[in-house]
Amino acid sequence: MRFMMLMIPLGYETAPPDVQLDPERVRAMMKYNEDLKNAGVLITLDGLHPPSMGARVSFAGGKPLVTDGPFAEAKEVLGGYWMIDVASREEAIAWATRCPASENEIVEIRQVQEMGDFPEEVRQAAAGFAELTSGSGR
Repeated sequence: MRFMMLMIPLGYETAPPDVQLDPERVRAMMKYNEDLKNAGVLITLDGLHPPSMGARVSFAGGKPLVTDGPFAEAKEVLGGYWMIDVASREEAIAWATRCPASENEIVEIRQVQEMGDFPEEVRQAAAGFAELTSGSGR
């Protein structure tokens, strides 16, 4: 089962573009990342720049509208993610509890939807999805 663990650093929604990382915290997180890899559960991971460097595209009225960050209405934003492959939700939670997060960080766990989770009609409508996602590199 694939799970995405989402890092939600409280306060990151107002972080400046040149936010500085604490090298000690980065070292601790790298150790955790290596543990995930060595256990054979890590698929991928990335950190994200703050929202002040991002953009949002909304579709109110059916037309795209681009808004540059930061976003005044944001309450919680993503700081990064891990994609892991484990046997159960409980195992994903166990990995999340080992994360060296600080008291102002939350790790949210979300199971990835698999085609087998959907009725046949939806699977037929999504024919070719696997080919879109396999081998997708730059």
